[in-house]
Amino acid sequence: MKKFFQDIKADLQFKTAGPGQKLNESPSRERHPKEKSKAEPSKSRHGPTDEAQMAAAAALARLEQKAKPRPPSSQDAIRNQVKKELMAEAAASDNAAPADRKNSVPEVEDNPSALSVLGVYFTCPLTGVTVQKDKRETHVKNAILEHAAKDPVAASVMEIHTFNRDREKVRLGVETIAKYLDNIHLHPEEEKYRKIKIQNRVFQERIHCLEGTHEFFQAVGFEKATLSVAGQEDATEDFYVLKEAALEKLDDLKAHKELLLSGEPLRAQLDRQRRIFTPSPQASRFELPGDFFNLTAEELKREQRLRAEAVEKASMLRTKAMREKEEQREMRKYNYALLRVRFPDGYILQGTFYAREPVSALHQFVRETLQNDWLPFELLAPGGHKLTDESLALNECGLVPSALLTFAWDADVMADIKASGAERMGSVLKPDLLLAVQTLS
Repeated sequence: MKKFFQDIKADLQFKTAGPGQKLNESPSRERHPKEKSKAEPSKSRHGPTDEAQMAAAAALARLEQKAKPRPPSSQDAIRNQVKKELMAEAAASDNAAPADRKNSVPEVEDNPSALSVLGVYFTCPLTGVTVQKDKRETHVKNAILEHAAKDPVAASVMEIHTFNRDREKVRLGVETIAKYLDNIHLHPEEEKYRKIKIQNRVFQERIHCLEGTHEFFQAVGFEKATLSVAGQEDATEDFYVLKEAALEKLDDLKAHKELLLSGEPLRAQLDRQRRIFTPSPQASRFELPGDFFNLTAEELKREQRLRAEAVEKASMLRTKAMREKEEQREMRKYNYALLRVRFPDGYILQGTFYAREPVSALHQFVRETLQNDWLPFELLAPGGHKLTDESLALNECGLVPSALLTFAWDADVMADIKASGAERMGSVLKPDLLLAVQTLS
């Protein structure tokens, strides 16, 4: 077909080129009458009309411009399938409930009257006082310093383990102090072990750099003294010297050493903020404050902007590794989770958790509220699946930053109770908790 059009095109170009001429003739020379008469028969040859030739030329031009279709490869099929799935995921995200979208990306400015919880709170183990997240470290530090008036040794141990973040440096420093105390305990009669040179390189690198060590030495019976250097006139150095009164209580010195070695950082404990609500259709609606998110205000604005570009993002082809990396980043976005559990009688239990806490912590939290806490029960996630693996983290189960779960007694146990003719159980929750029930707005 293409050759047919090419022949027509060549014939058309030949006829429109004008009269021919010989190479040794000038262009102005007239053709001989006999040559003209010989050319006449070509006009009588039946061929395509001028209109047909022009149409054929146009068709040929279109044919030459049209690229031959490339047969789809298996890679193209994979790309198309992935793109189709990504577009479907984006559509599902855009069609999500407004509450879900608010949970995914919170407003930068919180409205306290509309929040499901005012914030994340912690309880100081020393004072029992509950404070908001951004004040917990200051409160704990002040509590330790105030505790020094009651128990200076314990307070100084808390300072060393709590105020210094580098756990390896703390370990090395504590072990070095323990060796000093061991030497005194094993050789109480030798004066050299009762003096610790402050300018000693090991002391400076391992102990002096740690906050709280000065308070510890003072608390266990050392005093700071400036002593002259033997054999060097007018030369002095600073030492920690053990007092005679402390030397007489070597068993106490050993106990102080054990306390130092077994010390742990004092951390404020997450307050669950347990709440019991009456049955409400608003149970699945969550409005969370910024405390629940591991993002700054600028990062929150950026997340909101990226949410608006979800469809464009869905058009990108991502590998499995890229998707897994994004899922891990999404899980790390949340520090805490606000969870609700709906009981068979409609009452709702609410509590705050770390996003990386295991499911077992949630089960324990629920069990503490049950009137029959010895009976086995099940918790169903929003998708309806059972949370059977209690070792999984909450964020790995898709329960962050918030979720409404369903409580159900173990079916086999309920069947046995029913078969035994036992009376119907009353409320699931403990009576004292129902006295403080609230209304979920």
